[in-house]
Amino acid sequence: MDNENKNVKIKSSRAFIFTKALAVTLSILTMFFTAGWLVLANVPEEIPFFGSLLTPPEIPVMVYTLETNDNDFSNDSLSNNSFSANGEKLNAPRVFADEDRKELFFTFLIVGLDDGGSNTDTIILASYDGVNKEANLISVQRDSKVNVSWSPKKINSVYAVGTQKGGGREGGIEQLKGEIKKIVGFSPDFHILVDMKAFKQIIDAVGGVDVYAGGNMVYDDSAQNLHINISAGNNHLDGKAALEFSRYRKGNYGNYEIGDTGRIKNQQQVISSVAERILMPENIRKMSEFLDIFTEYVYSDLSMTNMMWFAEQINKIKETDALTMNTLPTNGTSRDGYWYEFLDADAIVELVNDTINPYTIDIESSDLNIINY
Repeated sequence: MDNENKNVKIKSSRAFIFTKALAVTLSILTMFFTAGWLVLANVPEEIPFFGSLLTPPEIPVMVYTLETNDNDFSNDSLSNNSFSANGEKLNAPRVFADEDRKELFFTFLIVGLDDGGSNTDTIILASYDGVNKEANLISVQRDSKVNVSWSPKKINSVYAVGTQKGGGREGGIEQLKGEIKKIVGFSPDFHILVDMKAFKQIIDAVGGVDVYAGGNMVYDDSAQNLHINISAGNNHLDGKAALEFSRYRKGNYGNYEIGDTGRIKNQQQVISSVAERILMPENIRKMSEFLDIFTEYVYSDLSMTNMMWFAEQINKIKETDALTMNTLPTNGTSRDGYWYEFLDADAIVELVNDTINPYTIDIESSDLNIINY
């Protein structure tokens, strides 16, 4: 992949959904879905009705109005292109309707919170096509510039602002969904919010992970209480060090810089190692421990039976290579005051329509509200 091409889409080869992933958050979901499938696989055959309890979720009904101009964007409230003037939610462009939805097609917003529980270190848009048995992931770069009234105008600040307006966790999710709609054209059906405190606990529970560092990772930031010191070469890391490995982008004074692309690749290593270690006999016996961690640190509007249904579905695509993984396209950066990644509307429309668009009608550039200045 050419790192100089700012508009390049980061694609891996098609693979099992959780063995190569785009962000550290997915390691936690790897644990849950693996645990879920093992539970399903060991249900006694004499309880055939158990499988009937696992059902897909109902897709939220779309609400839209003919009176509201959906392109009349406001920058100063929760209504940022996700609500109409009378407070009704607008899930997608106003010309779209429920009958335009693809059959058994689901979309998700997957969010990973930092250790402080306020900023979104990881934002992933995902879809699952239950008819064609395909899954898609799109990673949203945390420095993506969005059209909001505050500074910095970064996508990773949106959740925190929503919580601070008095809405708490749900307010943060609604605010973020509104901004996501601006940049991809629709609001995801469901959300999965992961507190990064779970990450270290899971890594420690599986006995650490094996990774390869391409250079000496040395970084110190007392303000964040972040101190990274990982040697080049093969390493076996505990949960704390694995999180540092997954967060690393560049060293102090510019030493060994890997950027967001390199960080994503390192996160892929962690996911792959977690997926391998959880299937070790000694770790399979810890499934109840993993599920306890999941219950404490993962928040979602999906029910447990819905999640178990997705676990079953994901297992079905394990051998089909039915996964694409991308990052949201950008076309330039700005270092004036803040580091911003400028989103590329035309490339986003193409990617979204090829992957996660849940409607039979194509999203168009005019459906987005993206700024490039």
